[in-house]
Amino acid sequence: MNRTKHTKIVATISDKKCSAEFLSSLMEAGMNVVRINTAHQTPESAMQIINNVRSVCDCLAILVDTKGPEIRTKNIVEPIKISKGERIAIKGGDEPSGEGLLVVDYPNFARDIPVGSSVLIDDGELELTIVEKTDDRLIAIIGNDGFIKNRKSINVPGLSLDLPSLTEKDRQFIRWAAANDLDFIAHSFVRNKEDVLAVQQILDEENSKIKIIAKIENTDGVKNIDEILDYAYGIMVARGDLGIEIPAEKIPAIQRKLIRKCVERKKPVIIATQMLHSMITNPRPTRAEVSDVATAIYDRTDAIMLSGETAYGQYPVEAVRLMTRVAIEVESNKDKRNDLPVPRLEGEVSAFLAEAAVMSANELKVSAIITDTLTGKIARYISAFRSPSPVYAKCHTGKVKRELALSYGVFASEIVVKKNKHKLVETSLLDLVDRGFIAEKDTVVYVGGNFGVGGGTSFIEIASVAQMMHQKKEKSEK
Repeated sequence: MNRTKHTKIVATISDKKCSAEFLSSLMEAGMNVVRINTAHQTPESAMQIINNVRSVCDCLAILVDTKGPEIRTKNIVEPIKISKGERIAIKGGDEPSGEGLLVVDYPNFARDIPVGSSVLIDDGELELTIVEKTDDRLIAIIGNDGFIKNRKSINVPGLSLDLPSLTEKDRQFIRWAAANDLDFIAHSFVRNKEDVLAVQQILDEENSKIKIIAKIENTDGVKNIDEILDYAYGIMVARGDLGIEIPAEKIPAIQRKLIRKCVERKKPVIIATQMLHSMITNPRPTRAEVSDVATAIYDRTDAIMLSGETAYGQYPVEAVRLMTRVAIEVESNKDKRNDLPVPRLEGEVSAFLAEAAVMSANELKVSAIITDTLTGKIARYISAFRSPSPVYAKCHTGKVKRELALSYGVFASEIVVKKNKHKLVETSLLDLVDRGFIAEKDTVVYVGGNFGVGGGTSFIEIASVAQMMHQKKEKSEK
C-alpha cells in the first residue's frame, strides 16, 4: 500500500504565475490549499487566481491573507541611503521621506514610541535606536549601513501599539472574499480576540461562512492565544514577523507551544515563513531547511506553508514535491510516545468516539477511518488524535470538503446520495472502493450517527468493507 502524505501543504500563488497547468502541477505534487497574499494583489488580479484554481479542481481550498494592523515606510521615491552611526528623524504624516527624514504610515508613531526603543525596518534588515523625542518626531541612531525603501515593514519589538485591527483594504478584501465564497481568511497580526471578532463582524454582515485563521506574529498574539482560539477556526504561526518581535532562540519553543494549543483545542495549525526559502533560487534546499520542515511535522502541525518559493520562485513544483517527500518520510517515523494529549470535555461524545476510533485503528491495524460529516467537526476531532491511518471524510457540501483541506490526515470528498441514512454509508464505502482508496476486503473503522444528517455522532463500527456494505444494503431493503 502506497504511503500517503497526511500533512497538508499551503502554497502562495501570485497572479503573475497562476495558469491552470501550473496549479495542476502543484496539486499533483502535493498542494492542498492556495494562499493569496493581498499585500501584493488587487481584487481584480486575485480573481484571475481564483478562476484558474476553480477550473483545476473544486477540492483546492482558497485562503486569502489580509495585510492586518502593521506599520510601513511611506512616500519614498528613491531608496534612502543610510550609514551606521548617523542620525535620522522619524515621524508619521503625509510629507515626503528623504535624506534625514523617514515618514511612516502610523500617525502617532512619535507619540507612542519611547526613547530607547529599537525600530526594525524591512523584516529586521535595518535597525535604528530611538535616542530623542520631540512633539512630532523621533530622532534615531542608525545601527547598520543600507537603504530604506518604500512600503517596507516596521517593527518595534516588545511594544503594543494602538493600531486599528483592519485597514480599509482589509475590509474591502474580506467583503470581496465573502462575495466570491472563498474558504479561509488569514488575518495578519492578530493580537487578541477583538481582532478576530472584527473580521467575524464583517463576515456576519455578509452572511458568509468563511473560516478565520488567526496569524500569530507578535508577543500579544502568543500571550493571548487561548482567547484567540476561542473565536478563530485555526491559527498560522507566521515566523517572519514573530522572529523580529521575539528573540530568535525562543521561536522553536513558541512554535511547539502553539501547535500543542491547537491540537488540544482540535483546531488546525499552519507553520509558515521561509520553510524552503533557498529554493526560491536553488533547485535543492539546505539541510537546515529540511530539518525545519521535519521539526514542524514532528511537533504535530496540521499544515506547512510555502511563500515566495511558489509565488515567484524558480523551483515551485520541486519545492512542493520536496515538502511532500519530507512529510511522508517523517510521518512514517514519528514516535508515538511524543503524541500530544487531546483533552475531552465532560460529556463530549464526538471527542470520545474520535479517540476510540483512532485507538481501534492503531490496535487493530485497520486500513482507514471513515466518517460522514455535515460540519466537518467529527473529522477535525479524529484528525486531532493524529492517526497514522488515513481519515476519509464524506461531506455533504463542497465547502466543508475544502475546509478539511487544512486538517492533518483527512481526505475529504462529497457524498453523492444524501436521503437514506443507511444508503449513505453504503454509497460512501462504494465510492471509496471505486476510487481505489480502500478495497472490499479491507477492515475499516466507520464513525457515524444513527439520527440522520446533523444528528451528531453516536457510534463506531469495525468490520470489513464488504461486511458493512452488505449489512447496510440489507437494512435499506427492509
